[in-house]
Amino acid sequence: MLNIAVIGAGRIGAIHAANVAAHPDTTLTWVCDPVPGVAERFASLGAKASVDPAQVIGAADVDAVVICSPTPSHVDLILAATRAGKAVLCEKPVDLDVARALACEAEVRAAGGRVMIGFNRRFDPTFAEVHARVAAGEIGALEQLTIISRDPAAPSPAYVATSGGMFTDMTIHDLDMARFFLGPIVAVQAVRQNVVDPGIKDAGDIDAAVVTLQAASGAVGVILNDRRCAYGYDQRLEAFGADGMLQARNQHATSVAASTATRTGAANRVQDFFLQRYADAYRAELDAFVRAVAAGEPLSPSLADGCAALVLADAALQASRSGATVHIPQVKTERGATPTPPAVAEFSTTTVGDGRAGLLATESRRK
Repeated sequence: MLNIAVIGAGRIGAIHAANVAAHPDTTLTWVCDPVPGVAERFASLGAKASVDPAQVIGAADVDAVVICSPTPSHVDLILAATRAGKAVLCEKPVDLDVARALACEAEVRAAGGRVMIGFNRRFDPTFAEVHARVAAGEIGALEQLTIISRDPAAPSPAYVATSGGMFTDMTIHDLDMARFFLGPIVAVQAVRQNVVDPGIKDAGDIDAAVVTLQAASGAVGVILNDRRCAYGYDQRLEAFGADGMLQARNQHATSVAASTATRTGAANRVQDFFLQRYADAYRAELDAFVRAVAAGEPLSPSLADGCAALVLADAALQASRSGATVHIPQVKTERGATPTPPAVAEFSTTTVGDGRAGLLATESRRK
């Protein structure tokens, strides 16, 4: 039985706490949140409450921690847990600053720490099946990957101002998915838009974008993002290869389709938001973490994967501002046992990572 503590009891923390409590091979021993009284709400799940992360990380009845706190705290908590010998599942992104994230990864790797980053979409049953079938060669060599991710409604400008920016807050999931399918990315282009809420522009961010990724294999990925979608949470993926195509379509509450004199094959509105759409993915993500920790296997997506996605988010930001292609230098490295390419050592911060620490400093509890 793996004893797990959840640090950060906001919306995503509540999801993880409930999943840990329900998992047959885990016990939710602690929930930590700095706001007095918040962690106590999880007493019904059998968890003790604390406002002090150090107390929780150092507790004898904690084998692993799930970090769901605001992004600026991630690196400190990852390092504290690693130094205490605890396994970590940390929500994305690793940090808002590329250099700080890379330094964290280097220290964890040197210490033999075990950290998994919460790119839960890899574990979505539909996306995972498409990936497995692409990897098995069903459509031949992958030539083009299209990822569509649109939120049902824009966040508030107040949230935007503390989120790290759309590429780090939203697109980073799609950037990780692109790496998962395409492997090493060598060049990034991006077009930015402000079409949803003038307040978002005033907060210094964008609310829509198109990102193009060139992979080392020659394949191309395209990511379409928008902070507004009239028909719900639009989550689709298409993999196109020499021998065919695989699609992951939007999911609905039911599979009922209506055909009448005025419409054909009409379906209900797509699911509302990530909590509904990716509920199965969060459970599968936790299960993969628990099984890997118990078996002593590599954790995936790794902290290196988290850093690599952050590098790409930074490159997209730069490309969208300059209109130029941002090239990602590649460094040949020895591959370890982890099955998720590529290692973070493939990325150089001489071309990307131009001091994003000062761009946006904190993150709210919207995660």
